Amino acid sequence: MQVRFTKMQGAGNDFVVLDETQGRLGLTPAHYRFLADRHFGVGADQILTVRPSPAPGVDFEYVIHNADGGEVEQCGNGARCFARYVHDKGLTPKTEIRVQTQAGVIAPQLTADGRVTVNMGAPVLEPARVPFDASGLPQQRQSQALVWPLALQGPAPLDQVQVVAVSMGNPHAVQLVEDVEAAPVAIVGPQIERHLRFPQRVNAGFMQVLSRTAVKLRVYERGAGETLACGTGACAAVVAGILLGMLDHRVDVHTRGGLLTIEWTGGAQDAVMMTGPATTVFEGQIHIPEEL
Repeated sequence: MQVRFTKMQGAGNDFVVLDETQGRLGLTPAHYRFLADRHFGVGADQILTVRPSPAPGVDFEYVIHNADGGEVEQCGNGARCFARYVHDKGLTPKTEIRVQTQAGVIAPQLTADGRVTVNMGAPVLEPARVPFDASGLPQQRQSQALVWPLALQGPAPLDQVQVVAVSMGNPHAVQLVEDVEAAPVAIVGPQIERHLRFPQRVNAGFMQVLSRTAVKLRVYERGAGETLACGTGACAAVVAGILLGMLDHRVDVHTRGGLLTIEWTGGAQDAVMMTGPATTVFEGQIHIPEEL
């Protein structure tokens, strides 16, 4: 099977983008894993698929598969690349589009400076809806945030972490660290990702607060491992920091791949706005082996 693709990146979070507006490619999880493989395929954190509008009032459907082949609900950096892709490819003349995801409708908007702003919707904080199983855990409140102790399997001091559970259409567990560069992301991240209290697995965020308007962030992503940036992770981290009383309503998030700007006014129904880069890297065609 020959498949045409576009390679894109947003703050170093990289994607293979596929166009299914003229028909389905019929790819399987094994095909997505092959495309994401950095040695045998194209290489990407996620595979993004553009599909036609599924309903009135929506411009496109946006489908996301992680590097492990599993479909996920949302990807913020991918949403910006999705918007850049459909505009640059002439699939729409609009600079603001409405896109259906598994988690709901989002509205990316191309800005005059070349970046893309995405309305990511309101955060979800109720544990059951994240989803997060908080049964039997002591409830700790810091400012407006609920902080949960999460038991891990490592030796002290890696045997427990304190997390804020947030959903941005996909689940996140955000923890504060003193030095994000020294944080044990490779050790603790996989344990949090597959923790039994997160029935759909979870993205593990490690946030260092620099000031009331700036943080550093690393994220161990569900199904992808640590990435250079995570858009929904940046949103979740800022929401957690605001609820903890540590951040203002507009925050620059410094990731290893670049800068994202997150804004949230703090209301339960208020949308989180994310602004950042979206860049095409190259285009090509790849043969996917039949034996996958």
